[in-house]
Amino acid sequence: MVEGDRVEVVVGSPAHGGHCVARIGGAGGRVVFVRHALPGERVTAEITEIHRGYLRGDAVEIHEPSPDRVTPPCAFAHPGGCGGCDLQHASGDAQLRWKTAVLREQLERLAGLTPEDLSGVRVEPLPERSGSPVTSRDGAANPLLGWRSRVRYAVDAIGRPGLLQHRSNQVVPIDRCVIAHPAVQELDLLQRTWPSENALQAVATTGGDVTVLARPVGGAGPVGGDDLDDAPSGGTLTRLSGPAEVTEVVGERAWRVPPEGFWQVHPAAAETLTATVLEMLRPAEGEVSWDLYGGAGLFAAALAARTGGRTTVVESSPSGVAAARRNLADLPGVEVVTAKVEAALSRRRIAGPVDLVVLDPPRAGAGAAVVRAIASAGPRAVAYVACDPAALARDIKTFRSLGWRVAEVRAFDCFPMTQHIESVALILPA
Repeated sequence: MVEGDRVEVVVGSPAHGGHCVARIGGAGGRVVFVRHALPGERVTAEITEIHRGYLRGDAVEIHEPSPDRVTPPCAFAHPGGCGGCDLQHASGDAQLRWKTAVLREQLERLAGLTPEDLSGVRVEPLPERSGSPVTSRDGAANPLLGWRSRVRYAVDAIGRPGLLQHRSNQVVPIDRCVIAHPAVQELDLLQRTWPSENALQAVATTGGDVTVLARPVGGAGPVGGDDLDDAPSGGTLTRLSGPAEVTEVVGERAWRVPPEGFWQVHPAAAETLTATVLEMLRPAEGEVSWDLYGGAGLFAAALAARTGGRTTVVESSPSGVAAARRNLADLPGVEVVTAKVEAALSRRRIAGPVDLVVLDPPRAGAGAAVVRAIASAGPRAVAYVACDPAALARDIKTFRSLGWRVAEVRAFDCFPMTQHIESVALILPA
């Protein structure tokens, strides 16, 4: 087979990565990972990539549609279009079932958990955002739209802003991103050309701030990917409008952070994840805590307020460290360590005893060395916040090999219309 060939297949179960698994010729046939399809559908798939053990393809014709299929609310969500969303062709309930199936499969296959261990695990929707729901291209209100508070647009060779195709550096010019926060959609960024810019970033916060940043031509070029974050990154940013520091609000606490720094992109995510971590860990007065990969110190603030004890944040990003020190200055007993987590643990920049650990690593996960160091410190409980179920599963496998157990897993649809989720696992000594 060659790229561009078409083959009719019956689509199987969803897999990690935003596609479904199908086999050419039925069971035992060659595997093809099909995007824009739903389980049980009979489709014609156009081959987009050829690899030694599998193929990738797009469902370009739907012969027997699933009852869960809907018309995508965005005109650019189709084969060859924008790669930022994976699941706009699925109903809201179907998206939750899809993500739940993927999470359970990863935890069973990679972490060794059993179906009984995961019987109560499901991906939960976040609270709907306040205000009027964003409408799709047909004018219908949709609560799954208008949530993304941080959006990066790539700019093509003639200055048109847009988003990238799936697994490609090809820019798709767009005139609207329907999952972008309403305050981002109200900007005129997509109605203008940007001949001197390589990328644009818009930020709309829970505190009401809106900031626009630009990366000039000559910086990093587009990188291939399948996420809105895969526009160009790296290099110098120029602030075009809005404050140099923005405000995010979680509960009764306000945070001042740089607009280019890390923060949860769904307006309800930070508060939901913080509440879940506290509910799982049940911090007690005087307990010692670590917030690893701590960013601006979101979880550290919640723990310190409950325990009043020594709380240590470990963060490697200079902007994250500066934000944490500024935002946590009013909390006694909080220390911010500038280091990579593995280095901080291996070089004893931080050391036990410790009672509670929260870790929120990047998509690649914490890794075996970090997990072993946490286990050896002997905390009574670990809350692992994960944006990738495969990475979470790999690290849980390491914890389990050291005699720890998974007491609870919760997951949240922090990224509607995409394949992504956030999970929180409570891990305890056996």
